[in-house]
Amino acid sequence: MAERWSEAAALVAAAVGDHAETWDRTGQIPLETLRELGTKGVLCAQIPQEYGGLGLSSLDNGELTAATGTRCSSLRSVLTSQGMAAWTIMRLGSAAQRRTHLAALTSGSLAGVAFSEPGAGSDLSAMSTRISEDGSGLRVDGRKVWITVGAYADLLVVFGRFGDEAAAVLVPTDAPGVHVERVADPLGCRAAGHADVHLDGVRLPRDAVLGGAAMPLGLIATTALTYGRVSVAWGCVGILRSCLAEAARHAAARAQGGALLASHQLVRRHLAELTVAEQAATRLCEHASRAWDARTSDLVMAAVLAKHFAATRAAEGASTAVQVLASAGSRDGHPVARAYRDAKLMELIEGSNEMSQLMLADHALAAWS
Repeated sequence: MAERWSEAAALVAAAVGDHAETWDRTGQIPLETLRELGTKGVLCAQIPQEYGGLGLSSLDNGELTAATGTRCSSLRSVLTSQGMAAWTIMRLGSAAQRRTHLAALTSGSLAGVAFSEPGAGSDLSAMSTRISEDGSGLRVDGRKVWITVGAYADLLVVFGRFGDEAAAVLVPTDAPGVHVERVADPLGCRAAGHADVHLDGVRLPRDAVLGGAAMPLGLIATTALTYGRVSVAWGCVGILRSCLAEAARHAAARAQGGALLASHQLVRRHLAELTVAEQAATRLCEHASRAWDARTSDLVMAAVLAKHFAATRAAEGASTAVQVLASAGSRDGHPVARAYRDAKLMELIEGSNEMSQLMLADHALAAWS
């Protein structure tokens, strides 16, 4: 498997090339680039080969995600979104749904996962989107916000209320009643295709519901969010690696006060702390991925812990890298300036820092009180 993830990482490297700054400035990754990576299984590499994925373990997919995040967090966001959508279909869908939709997602189609709403961000229990029976089919009404890949997507996995429980429903973005509005000038991951989505009386066949039935909200949310948290955590490892490399190269080459920056103790402390952050985040991500691959009982908390630590350290690390590079890293488009903006979003998505802290505190109380 290591060979497959390194081959996929090489495809990502070739696709990104020196385009990351341009993509960030324009807010667009060429659609043909995304579709090409999708047809090669890169965008949902953890899906089994029988469905067109690469069949990577979580650990190998994590290294692929980190390698992508080192080069371009917007593209990494697409990997996370497509992977979340594919994994949710894999985990909750029927055999027919897996055959149909996973094949599409590994043949160039793009997908987003629609959780957040204007009044329900981290608090999914406050979702107001409704999935209701409509004759022999379904009707979907609601509004979703900040949907990654929404502006590129052919398909959305929409989460909403279905009777007394919840459901995940597959919504083509070209269906009547679906209105996609790109988020203008996002702070970070500018080319990830963030969009708000209005669902106004969208009519779908009954088999659009994953698994064909309503499910507990906790089950369907945990299925998607755990994948997303592990993926975001690995992406933050990529941000830290990029920031460490840029800061170290600059410190080794830039003179200040008659000596290289790297000879100043305070600068060396910055490099040391960046190294600690990258190494610790990597170890937590490896633990979460090994828990995923072994299906251990601590997977959910391992994912929350990895995501929380990696995201907070990526935000701190990007700030440190800007400090080391000073004016050289303060222009829009520079890798550490881009990382500074991108990393802040990582502290918000797939559960904010505060929500992660509450979950970790609940876990500590249950385990130790």
